[in-house]
Amino acid sequence: MIRMTLHQSRYDLRAFLRNRQSQFFTLALPVLFLVIFASVFGGRGNTIQVPGGQIPTSVFYVPGIITLGVIAACFGNLVASVTAQRERGVLKRRRATPVPAAAIIAGRVLTAVVIAVVMAAVLLGIGWAAYGAHVPGRTALALVVTVVIGAASFCCLGYALTSLIRNEDAALPTTQALLLPLYFISGVFVAVTGLPHWLAGIGEIFPVRHLANALLVAYNPHTTGLGFAGLDLLIVAAWGAAGLLVALRTFSWQPLGR
Repeated sequence: MIRMTLHQSRYDLRAFLRNRQSQFFTLALPVLFLVIFASVFGGRGNTIQVPGGQIPTSVFYVPGIITLGVIAACFGNLVASVTAQRERGVLKRRRATPVPAAAIIAGRVLTAVVIAVVMAAVLLGIGWAAYGAHVPGRTALALVVTVVIGAASFCCLGYALTSLIRNEDAALPTTQALLLPLYFISGVFVAVTGLPHWLAGIGEIFPVRHLANALLVAYNPHTTGLGFAGLDLLIVAAWGAAGLLVALRTFSWQPLGR
């Protein structure tokens, strides 16, 4: 089972590396967002209030854009690729092979998690080299655990969403329409302290806010202890569990748009 999962994951990773559109939206776009937001709003002397004190605005954007990168890899890209494979009959043919369904799904999830971890490492490196942002050593483990939990949870939500999308052309617009408003009200593009209370309250409902909070806690130099945001991680995991239940009941291996 493990061998088949790893084999499937290697295949999916190779397919991702050959898809330039997926590479742009998953890898290049978060880097562009980090450079743009940190350069425009992170001028000299600009700071943002966070628990425990203040941090430079450019440093604040690093965990926020890592949130975007994780979601892009494990939600946006997964929804687009799985929907395309389903509508082209690829999933149907794979399901007809002796390979267990769990290995096919786990392989795709593993690919998404690997891409998310690599994306987080790239953004951390850019933040350190360009903006002097670094992760406190005591919270490094919390950052890794948060990225993995967030990646796995959004993979489950991605599989749940695929059952609602009928054709591959609608996959990317649907994910962007869902995510872009959430990025603005969840502390990814704009600090939550600058939002109206009612809008910030709406953001509290969704997992994007809690993943961004958990990453900020792990990245915040004023954080004491190991840097685990227990409640935020629990909420993200609960959303992932709900997505998994929906996916188990509604996921289809057959094309839906024909």
